[in-house]
Amino acid sequence: MDEPLIEFKQVSKSFAGRKILDRVDLSVYEGEITTIIGKSGVGKSVTLKHIIGLLEPDAGEIYYAGRHFRSMSRKERHLLKQQVSYMFQHNALFDSMTVFDNIALPLVEKTKLTKGKIAERVGAMIERLELSEVAQIHPSQISGGMQKRVALARALITEPQIVLFDEPTTGLDPIRKNMVLGMIAHYQKTFGFTAIVVSHDIPDLFFISNRIAIIYDGRMIFQGSLAELEQLDHQIIEEFIDSMRSLRDELTGLETRRSFEHQFEHAFGPIKASEAFTVILFTVEASQGENVPDSTFQQALQTLAASLDKQIGVWGISSRYSERQILSVLPHTDQQRAESFLFDLDRDLREHGFEAGQPGSSLSLMVGLAQGLPGQDLSELAAKAQANQHPLPDLVSGI
Repeated sequence: MDEPLIEFKQVSKSFAGRKILDRVDLSVYEGEITTIIGKSGVGKSVTLKHIIGLLEPDAGEIYYAGRHFRSMSRKERHLLKQQVSYMFQHNALFDSMTVFDNIALPLVEKTKLTKGKIAERVGAMIERLELSEVAQIHPSQISGGMQKRVALARALITEPQIVLFDEPTTGLDPIRKNMVLGMIAHYQKTFGFTAIVVSHDIPDLFFISNRIAIIYDGRMIFQGSLAELEQLDHQIIEEFIDSMRSLRDELTGLETRRSFEHQFEHAFGPIKASEAFTVILFTVEASQGENVPDSTFQQALQTLAASLDKQIGVWGISSRYSERQILSVLPHTDQQRAESFLFDLDRDLREHGFEAGQPGSSLSLMVGLAQGLPGQDLSELAAKAQANQHPLPDLVSGI
């Protein structure tokens, strides 16, 4: 693996005799989303403050692109801090200023750009983050989700290399929470910045994270991918896994992916070889050429999940499989019965006003089926179903 962009080595920090960080090691890689999770008061925000330079460690070392922070000159530290931006937990927008002026503020305060250059850069950012309609009004006049987008625009206006997100979804309902996470993932790919997210919202964050770091009692007890997390045998990590297993996905009300895979292993393993099952993968995506708000995707997923729960019931299991995907497993089901299920599902979705895939809709509902036998790997079956995906109306029209 490449050298970390940011690296903590045995970093410790205490306040009033209380140790908050205890010999913490952390590696953050360029162009990835790293999520730091843990309970309240365990040092997540203190870690962010060390990254941005607001705090310095009592012991241990911090490196940026292999450079030792303590060895940098004052000018080098200043230049480094200019490459780091911060999106605050509650947005920290100024209601006395317009959206345009809120976004421009970092350029006004930290650069020597002319008013014309600032207006040009802010205008471009507003266009990229689709804020043109609200540019000249005040934050108090727009929705909470739109305010988050303004806060992100302000964080990105200085073209930072690193963006820190401190509890970005606190206090939001499931639709807005997933909308914000989708926004972070989308714009991280668009702008290419390195993201570090501090949160306790599991499992939603795992859909967008490349790496996960867990702080417990001041120590970094794990860092790596979700797949690596699930393979480890550690009492504290098992507590996190068990908490994930007991949670249902907030947005859809379906099983979490971890719980779903656990049920699949135990419920479908003993099935007799003659008793096949069907895996169905649903993907909600934008219709060609359509620019769709994140909230629209989340509402579509909620409606789809409710219909799946109604149609499948205790017959099969469904899970939020990725940010915009739901995976269902139907036991004792051949291709013909699975197609009949899709016909009933399509009818139910239409009755509930679900427009994805219908003529004129901004969304498409892609559906793929794969026949499975005992012993087959679920991820391989999901990949096969994805390769077979077609718009739901096209599938049911041929039934």
